Amino acid sequence: MNNAVAGFSKLSKKEKIDWIANEYFSNPEEAQNIIRNYWNSDEKLQQLHDEFIENTITNLYIPLGVAPNFLINGKYKTIPMAIEESSVVAAASKAAKYWSTRGGFKATIINTEKIGQVHFTYSGDAEKLNNFFEQIKPKFFSETQSITKNMQQRGGGILDIKLKDKRSLLENYYQLHATFETKDSMGANFINSCLEQFASTLKEEAQNSDLCQNGEKLEVIMSILSNYVPHCLVRAEVSCPIEDLAEKHITNPQEFAERFVQAVQIAEVEPFRAVTHNKGIMNGVDAVILATGNDFRAVEAGVHAYAAKNGQYASLSHAKIENGIFTFWLEIPLAVGTVGGLTSLHPLVKLCLEILEKPSAPELMEIVAVAGLAQNFAALRSLTTTGIQEGHMKMHLNNIINQFEATDEERHLIKTHFKKTAVSHSAVVEFIENLRK
Repeated sequence: MNNAVAGFSKLSKKEKIDWIANEYFSNPEEAQNIIRNYWNSDEKLQQLHDEFIENTITNLYIPLGVAPNFLINGKYKTIPMAIEESSVVAAASKAAKYWSTRGGFKATIINTEKIGQVHFTYSGDAEKLNNFFEQIKPKFFSETQSITKNMQQRGGGILDIKLKDKRSLLENYYQLHATFETKDSMGANFINSCLEQFASTLKEEAQNSDLCQNGEKLEVIMSILSNYVPHCLVRAEVSCPIEDLAEKHITNPQEFAERFVQAVQIAEVEPFRAVTHNKGIMNGVDAVILATGNDFRAVEAGVHAYAAKNGQYASLSHAKIENGIFTFWLEIPLAVGTVGGLTSLHPLVKLCLEILEKPSAPELMEIVAVAGLAQNFAALRSLTTTGIQEGHMKMHLNNIINQFEATDEERHLIKTHFKKTAVSHSAVVEFIENLRK
């Protein structure tokens, strides 16, 4: 391709596919067939998916699995997980079953406050601006009444608005820093609508006051919610007497507990380890966020910012041994919703929320945090006992077999051989090649 394409968005779906197939593939017909093979046979359902985003040509499937036996606050849950990575669902399920006989998971909502900001500059006196803000602050609430009315009826709305002086960071830089409660909705559209009205009120009131009479200038730069929600927090925890940790791979529970705590402490002080450690947590978190139609990019950004809140990137989870009790927990910020957006549009998202028994947003926060903690526990248990690769590579074996399009007979022979042999990509390839000779 040497030239830009004009008017691509105005092309029909068929025309878009034809253009891509002819422009990028030596066998256009084969490319078109692959694209069409992933369409849903139900035309109405396919159209629904086509309209989720722009320039849709097909669907990219991600497996949707379930992890049963999660005992959360005394009630069993089966957690849906959408993820393409081998061993994640199996590990979560194993951790769920393990803790179900040791008291289960405890989850607690710490807060559900969300944040939005109007970013602006003002070249005048800071005290003058502060006095002006205090005078017009009630108007920010009154002039957003049409936006907040329905949310207030559900128990949400604008919590507070503060003027923040940020001139130490940028010249003449200030913020209107607003906090919100959005109940069961993620609230992005609600928050952004409020912020844009704040900005409009700020500009209008500034023009009608003495704030800019002497050549001072107030300019709104942008109005947008923040995906960093350090006060929208949930805690998930497991604990039991050390002796109760014993199982097949944990024959010395005291030694296991001490090694486990050390592994977490390493992630608390070593950023290179912390990133991989937290990635394991997010394997569980993201899988549930995706399955329930929430925004995993927003969650990822907010969670990782929280991991660096003290100036160095560190572990999101923590562990301790105290008075013979092993405790493992995490606290993470999660802005999620169970109404609005894809939750009311995507049939599988609705099904997943049904599996979770139609949770409220705070209940979903608890479930997501528990999934992250379970995933982290499973990973650390493997790392500190048998090693991470033994279980992971056995789960990855299916992917390698599928890559080589093994027959049913070959599949049986391969799996039988690798029951007692270490799995590696090269070892599997070699075995398949010898088998086919």
